[in-house]
Parts: sequence; structure tokens; C-alpha cells
Amino acid sequence: MSQQDFFSQESSSTKEPASSEASSSSNSPSISVPVKEASSQIDDLRHTINLHNHRYYVLDEPSIPDAEYDRLLRELQTLEQQYPEFITPDSPTQRVGGTPLPGFTEVQHERPMLSLDNAMNAEEFKAFELRLRDRLKDDQTIEFACEPKLDGLAISLLYEQGKLVRAATRGDGVTGEDVTQNVRTIKNIPLALQGNDYPSRLEVRGEVYMPKAGFEAYNERALAEGIKPFANPRNAAAGSLRQLDSRITAKRPLEFCAYSMGVVSGDVELPDTHFGLLEKIQYWGLRINEETRVVKGLDAAQDFFIKLGAKRHSLAYEIDGIVFKVNSLALQETLGFVARAPRWAIAYKFPAVEELTQLLGVDFQVGRTGAITPVARLKPVHVAGVTVSNATLHNMDEIARLDVRIGDTVIIRRAGDVIPQVVSVVLDRRPSETIKITLPESCPVCNSHIERVEGEAVARCAGGLVCSAQRKEAIKHFASRKALDVEGLGDKLIEQLVEADLIHSFDDLFHLQLDELIALERMAEKSAQNVLKAIEKSKNTTLARFIYALGIREVGTVTANNLANHYGFLDRVMQATKDELLEISDIGDIVASHIVNFFAEEHNRSVIEQLRKAGVHWVESEPDNAKEDAPLHGQVAVITGTLSQMNREEAKAKLELLGAKVTGSVSAKTDFLVAGEKAGSKLTKAQQLDIKVYDEAAFLAFLASY
Repeated sequence: MSQQDFFSQESSSTKEPASSEASSSSNSPSISVPVKEASSQIDDLRHTINLHNHRYYVLDEPSIPDAEYDRLLRELQTLEQQYPEFITPDSPTQRVGGTPLPGFTEVQHERPMLSLDNAMNAEEFKAFELRLRDRLKDDQTIEFACEPKLDGLAISLLYEQGKLVRAATRGDGVTGEDVTQNVRTIKNIPLALQGNDYPSRLEVRGEVYMPKAGFEAYNERALAEGIKPFANPRNAAAGSLRQLDSRITAKRPLEFCAYSMGVVSGDVELPDTHFGLLEKIQYWGLRINEETRVVKGLDAAQDFFIKLGAKRHSLAYEIDGIVFKVNSLALQETLGFVARAPRWAIAYKFPAVEELTQLLGVDFQVGRTGAITPVARLKPVHVAGVTVSNATLHNMDEIARLDVRIGDTVIIRRAGDVIPQVVSVVLDRRPSETIKITLPESCPVCNSHIERVEGEAVARCAGGLVCSAQRKEAIKHFASRKALDVEGLGDKLIEQLVEADLIHSFDDLFHLQLDELIALERMAEKSAQNVLKAIEKSKNTTLARFIYALGIREVGTVTANNLANHYGFLDRVMQATKDELLEISDIGDIVASHIVNFFAEEHNRSVIEQLRKAGVHWVESEPDNAKEDAPLHGQVAVITGTLSQMNREEAKAKLELLGAKVTGSVSAKTDFLVAGEKAGSKLTKAQQLDIKVYDEAAFLAFLASY
């Protein structure tokens, strides 16, 4: 069971509560039971689902298949629809977000949420430990609970009788904001505590944060859609949690990690150490950080700081230091507080990941897919342990958003092994003379035209077939199984050929000599002969395969087939206008632009001509207009799972021969689904949408009928 993609347009994860529309479909179980029995079933289902949610989101140890989880959730939804009087705020069905709020109300913390003093180096941390021993008037070795300092937003969760009743931000420590509706959408925060030995009132404090993967996925999507990206994961967490529309928060990949208790009421015996309290919190169903440790003494604490610092960039979330707390609660009470911080805890910070420097210039680099990336040349500065002289600016939209210019003072951020990025401009330090950054008109590598499609943030080099920056990946695609299918010409061999300067363009493949191949590392004569035979064989191809092999952006096998079937001749495809292309099934405005721009590039047309001269050929004919009379014309099909009598490519070919359009995802436009063994989320979605489903036996019978 894998974690869901919180940014997908059509969620296929089983951990998202199904919509009321889906739950009322004909595939939901029809249940009619007495009221008393329904109440008992609802309680049992909630308990079971909450256990599985805990295993999935907190322990990362799922114990049932997705389909079984879906069945349990749909059964609960159906019962709650029939008996709405039993719906409670802590039900697993109530996590989807509610009506937008006009604003946040204030919350007075019953116990202040204090801040922490910082230690910025080993000397300051040593001074902290010395102050502890002086105040305790004891030379005993102090035991510390060591917690990674998550870079997120501090939150207070209040449970009464085991039910989550309120969530509030830290605010100024005394007054925060009520964000209960948003917090309820965070999957790893239990709406009801586990067990039965929890206090009647329990306040759990912790950090809401956005994991790195979710942060990067959100920003990638935001940039592509022209939305302002978040500067860092902390801003992402804070911005997501402070949405007035909790349905937006529900779509963000937020997580929670507990680090302490606040108010505790009730006759419950609690441990006498901080780490013991954390274990209790975990026992009641909330996540604590898996890197938390208990160490004794200054040297052990310093050693832990160094070890976790070395692995921080491999963690799934951002941390900016370690919080060291005196583990004994009795000693904490003795040490007490000063101003707005406890004396018994300190945040020992890692070296800064953000620094100020000057932007000296901008270079434009070409990636393996042709993406043009502006890279800032910086006045060298020391950041997080390394000297940084370059940082990414992502794209021209990001440059415009930042309003960054050559000569500006900028803030740069370094996280992990990722190239540093320019976060913001210090406008009050802008000199009187700065230079605006402009996109070059031609590729800095091959001098081809630079393409910017409307609606896309990334600019790209249009010289895909001749640009050396893209050469390896383009040739790998050209020779791949669904393209020209050159058997034996794998990725490593292609890389060797390019690095040996034997291939500059596609047609060079067909001029390779035996002695050139034999001279390559680990290439015997027999293997070289087999590669040459495979290259020769690949010359005989189809128009659809050839179009796909060219590597035109967003032209996959389906689009290539549609182009070949519609035009019948490559020259007609090359001469097609955007308006003409838009008349073809599966081709929209962006794809049509990519096709027109590709064939408008003289370099690309020249390479195609050279391939024809090298002997690459295919059968061309007038398009078959009889396809409109095909029995499945206009129908949309999806194939999922494993078929035993044929592979999915064969099944797809048979359906297309009958006139059907085969797509990769299930939607309301899908007419039927072919489900083989181990069919997963696509089958579930088809059932929810009441789409006709064929198993393999029924599918074979269906084909036989034609």
C-alpha cells in the first residue's frame, strides 16, 4: 500500500474518503438493519477503520489491502447515510473539509505555549549544559531527550473524553487561532484517541509540517499553473493550515508529529520522564518522531547532534536542529522557566541553510529534456557547510515573481544535495543600476529556437534531434521498444556511443561500423554484429512508431497512432497546421503547438530526411475512413491488471482495431474497463462510477463476438 498523491486530479488512493456521490452508487452495499444493530455496526466499523488509519498514517505498517479498506469505508458511509443521527465529528468519514470560514477565532491557551532559547554552536550548547548543573547544584550526568526540530508550525490539540474538540496555533504563545476544521483533515491526527486509559482532558502539542516530497510536488504544480510557489516547507505548512477553506487544506500533504503535553486533567498515572510521556502519546495513537533518542551527558548529546546532522538531508522532512530537553520531569520542575522559555530545554540549531549574497549574472542551462533553466551566478557565500556560487532560478516566471535582477542582494537557500535556490530579493538593498534578466532567443548549446508554450512555465530548446544537451535521452527514446525497437541497444551502450563521439544524431546509428563498436568497452565481436543486425532490422518500421520515436513533446503512442491513421503520410503530418491538428481525437491545444513547433524547426526536418536516406522506411497509404463504421467507434476503454491469454499491448491493439479508443485512466467518459488479475485502483474507481467491467473470460468472449 503506497502513500497517496495528494495533488492528483483524480485520486485513486483508498485512503481518501469517498464522495457522497460515490458512496451512493449502485456498487455500495445495500444495508437495512435495525437501529440498535446499526449503531453497533457503525461503532465497530469506526473502531476498525481508525485502527487501520493508525497503522497506515502513524506506524507506516498497513495491514489490509486497499480494496478491503475501501469496502469498510463504503459500508460505514452507507450506514451513516441511512442513519445520519449517528454521524459524529470523530467519524473517519468526516475528514474532507467543511464550509469555508469567514475568519479564524482566537483561542486563549490554558498553559502558555513557550518558545525555546537557541544554541548556535558547540560552545553555546556546552554553556547551556553548564547552567543546568549550576542551577541543580549537582555534578550528576544529565539525561536528555533529543528530538529533531521539525521546520513547521506549532499546534495544540485538545482531546476531551478521547475526542478531538479543538486545535489551535501557537500564535504569540498566549493567544492562538482556532484551526480545528483544518486540522481535522490531516490524516495522521486521530479524531479519537486509542485505548481507554487516557486523561479526561488531554492537550497534545506538536508540529504540523509538509514533507519534502509533498512540498516539491506542490511547487512543481504551482509553477506549471502560474501559481505562486511556497518559499520553503515551513511556509507551505503555515499557509496550508491557515486556509479559511478547509477543503483546500485537505488536499495538502500535511503531517503532524507530537513533542509534548500541555493541559492534563483526570485521574491518570503518567510517567516521570519526558520520553515516557512521548511513549504514552504514541500509545494513544499520535505520531512521535522516530529519530527521538535519550542520551546521557554532554558528550553523548553532542555526538547525537553530529550524527543526525549528517543524515538530516536524507530525512523525508526538513529539520533545522535538535531540541534537547532534560528528561526527568522532576528536574524540569526544579529548573523552571525564565521569561518565555523553559530553562530545561534548548534548540541546538544546525548551520544556516539561508544566507545573503549578491547576484553577479545569469547563465542558461539546457536539461536532458530541453528545459531551459536560468542559473544564478553568485558572489561565493558559505551556506550549510559548503561554499555556494550558483543557485537555480527555476524559470522566467519565477524570475518575474521574484523581480530579481543582476546586481541585486538575494537570499539563497540550500537544502540537502539539491542545487541551492534564490528565495527572495532584498529590495531595500537594490543598487540604482541593475540589469533585467531576459530569456535568450536561441538555445545556448545548439542555437535552435527556444519554445515557450502558452500556459507552461518552462521554456525549452526545440532542437531535440540535434541538441547535444538532449542527445543521450533522445537516442534512448528513439531506439526504445515502442519506437524503433533496436534490440541490444541499451542505455549504457548508447551512453558509450555518445561519449565516444560516434553518434551526434539519430541517423548516425545507421552508419556505425563493426570496428567502432568492437573498440568500445566490454563489446565483443559477436555482440557488435548482433547490434548492427538489430539496427538494420529496425529500418523497417511503421509510420506510427517513427512519429513516436522522434520524441515530440507529449506525443505518446496513442497520439502517434492517431496522427498516422489520420494522415497516412509523414509529409502531411509535417505540413499540418495547428487548427488541422486540433480536429484529431486526443490532440489538444498544447500538443498541437508542440507538433507544429517541432516540424517547423529546420534541424528536425533535416534529421528526418537523413533517416530516410539511411534507409528507414514504412508503408504509407491513404487513411482508412471506414473506421467510423467500426463496431466500437467512439467508445473509450481502459485496460488494467494482468491478462493471461495476451499482453496488454495485444489487447489494446485488438480494441483499437474494432474502433475503440484505449486510455490510461478511468473517468466519467470511460465506457468499459477490462480487468485482469491484480486489478487495483482503476477497478475500484470504475465500480464507483458504475462503469461496465469485463474480466478476462468475458473480454475474450466479447472479442469473439466480433
